This record gives sequence, C-alpha cells and structure tokens, in this order.
Amino acid sequence: MINERKMKFYGISHIDKLPQLKKLSDQQRFEIKVVSNILPFRTNNYVVEELINWNNVPNDPMFQLTFMQKDMLQFDHYKKMAEMLTNGSSNEEIKASADSIRYELNPHPAGQLTANVPLLNGHPVSGVQHKYKETCLVFPSSGQTCHAYCTFCFRWAQFVGMNDLKFATGESRRFQKYLKAHTEVTDVLFTGGDPMVMSLKKLETYILPLLKPEFDHITNIRIGTKSLAYWPYKYVTDKDADGVIKLFEKVVESGKHLAIMAHFSHWAELQTDVVKEAIKRIRNTGAEIRSQSPVLKHINDKPEVWSRMWKEQVSLGIIPYYFFVERETGAKHYFEIPIARAFEIFRDAYTKISGLHRTVRGPSMSANPGKVVVEGIAEIHGEKVFVLNFLQGRNPDWVKRPFFAKYDEHSTWLNQLKPAFGESNFFFEEELENMLSDKREQITIVKEGFVSGAA
Repeated sequence: MINERKMKFYGISHIDKLPQLKKLSDQQRFEIKVVSNILPFRTNNYVVEELINWNNVPNDPMFQLTFMQKDMLQFDHYKKMAEMLTNGSSNEEIKASADSIRYELNPHPAGQLTANVPLLNGHPVSGVQHKYKETCLVFPSSGQTCHAYCTFCFRWAQFVGMNDLKFATGESRRFQKYLKAHTEVTDVLFTGGDPMVMSLKKLETYILPLLKPEFDHITNIRIGTKSLAYWPYKYVTDKDADGVIKLFEKVVESGKHLAIMAHFSHWAELQTDVVKEAIKRIRNTGAEIRSQSPVLKHINDKPEVWSRMWKEQVSLGIIPYYFFVERETGAKHYFEIPIARAFEIFRDAYTKISGLHRTVRGPSMSANPGKVVVEGIAEIHGEKVFVLNFLQGRNPDWVKRPFFAKYDEHSTWLNQLKPAFGESNFFFEEELENMLSDKREQITIVKEGFVSGAA
C-alpha cells in the first residue's frame, strides 16, 4: 500500500535550510544560489527524499538533474551574478542583471515564439504552436510550472517571471476555435510547463471539450509530463488522483487515443513503488505511456544507462519513444554532447536491447526545420558523412528524404553541420528561409496593425 504524501516545494530560499544540503560546503550552496538567480530552480520532497542518493552527491544523476551546478553558467555570467550577491546588490538590480543574461541564453529555440505560432483571422493564437501539419501544441495557462524543474530544461524561460518570454493560452479558449477551423489537425499535445500540475477541474476544461463531435478530426490527445518521475502521487494518493484516472478512462472510452508523453531521463526515476503503481493505474485506463528524454552529459551519457532504462520501461508497459539531442538553449554548454558521440551512445545502447525496445527513435534534433534524426555515420565516395533524415518537417514532403552532412566530431547541433559532397546548402534550406520570411512578414503586419489601431 502506498502511503499518502503531501507535496512540499523547495526553491532558492530553502537552499540553506534543507537538511540534505548540509552535506555540501557553504561554497557549494552559494554556487547553487548564484545559478538559481538566473536559471529557474524548484524541487520537491519526493525528489529530495526518494530519488536523490545523497551519498553520491554531487555526482548523483538525480542531483544533477534538479540542483544547479556552478558550471551551468558561462564563466562571465557566473562571475557577474556572484559579485552582485556578494556585494549586497538590491533585488531590483539582481533581477535586471539576471534578465539581461537570460536574453543571451537563446530562451526560445527553433522558432517557438515566431515561426511556430499560428494565426486565426489574422491574429496570433496565444499559447498554441502549430509547426507540423497534423499536430498542435497547447500550453494551458494554468500549467506553466512543474513539480520540479530540470536543470537542462529547454523551456526554462517559462518559469523565470519574464512575461515577454512566457508562452501560454489565455482563458478565452481561442485555441479551440483554431482547432475547429483546422481539420487537418489530428493530434493535440498539451504541454508546458507541465499540464499535470493543474487541478482535475482545470485539466477537464482543456480536455473534455475535445471529446465533442466538432472535434472528431482530433483522434489523438497527448499530455507531455514529467509528473510520473517527479510526483507520481498525482495518480495514486493525491485528492484528484481517482478523478484523473476517471478522466483518462473517459478519453479512451470516447474513442480517442490518449498518450502520456512521459519524461524519464534515467532508470533511477523508475525504482520507487509509487511510480510503478502510478504507471499501472494509468495503463489500466487504456492510455498509453511513451517515454522521451535528451541525452545529457553528467546524467545519462552512457549506453548502459539507456539500455537499462528502456528495458525497465518495457517491463512496466512503457513504450520507448524519443532519444533527443539537447537543445541549443539555457545550460546547453554543460549538458551538450557532440552529435557523433550521441549517435555512438544510441547505437551501443540499441545493440543491447531486443526488438520490443527498438520503438525508440534517435538521436533526434528538434530544430527549426523539423525533427532531424541521425540515421548513421557512413563513408560514401571516400567522404565520411552523417546520414540524416526528417522524422517531421515544416514541409511534410521533407520527411524520409535522406540527406548528408560532413562528418564533424565536434558539432552539437544541426546548424553547425555543413552539407556533404560539395553542396552549398541542404535541400530544404531555401524553402525553409522562404517559409520563415513569410511568417516574419505576417507577424510584422499584425504588430503594425495593433500599433496603428487597425486591429
């Protein structure tokens, strides 16, 4: 039997108070505070007491995943913030300095605030991204936080209190009007933040309308969440737990496919009794759980970690789905791994698993043109190359068209790669630039309309 547990959040003000952190030196705690003034820090009592092995700190992967480390900031950024904290700068001065640094960290990669935002009747649809034809992302305004923040998070800008960087729906349900008008959309992905921080009532206001006949074109509902790893009590003993399970059952009974897109970064997150019970309860509703994570230095950059994690996931009924390359934002320099090394880790892990586990796809880069996967490293006509492919593209015609980049053992992202065989550009680049140019022009027209009063 799983005992009920009340959630306790811990933030920057708790760094000197948590008994577990007494194991660290004063300097180490100061370093956590310095970084946490720029990148968002939040954890909870489940992570601190049940996931982290405090005898292995600071090397424990769960500690690295949730507690800030000095080197997660560039040297100049760290030095600037450390001096401000040491010199007794005011809260306003510290915030202004932090904000200026945040703008240098590529807070919204891959066109999230521009190219991915759709228009309805000539105006942007708040809190919606529509990058791929069949799939819309919806960012519920009540779900723009998490049970704990991952130190690598590519959506860290949602959590730092800068409104111009935050991305969320309004309460007008305008996103529903957009979905009604776009019957090509078959998949809606609720994301954040984490939608599963919402109360049952709030969750129902977003999901239940999609079960009505006017949304029959939407056949798949996805929920992107880290809650299974960071607060599995949500599905087991929380006051809304039984209601959430019944909501999932209702979605499945309606004929929709419900997929829980679970973020698991390490097999350590699968070891507790409560997470196993949460997984069991969700699967009993008829919902499917798929797992995804980026490969991260200091956390899971060994093939043995991935092969063990995939094996344990399949034994629990979870489908391994994506092996991502860390995105070019936030503390990327701390976590990033060269594409060549990421492929080696993926391939080596892949050789250690059976066909049942080989549903996972990767290494995948969620880049501006689309999801680009590294299919292999080959030598063609005497030239060593990366063999690349689109799993998804801004233009669906790009999907499954192999293309080639010069092999480079240092590159960590798509935009650092060069075309192979003497080509000046990859096949999609000219069309992509035209797409993005058109989008920028549309957004400019909209903004000018608001300024002039024409809107």
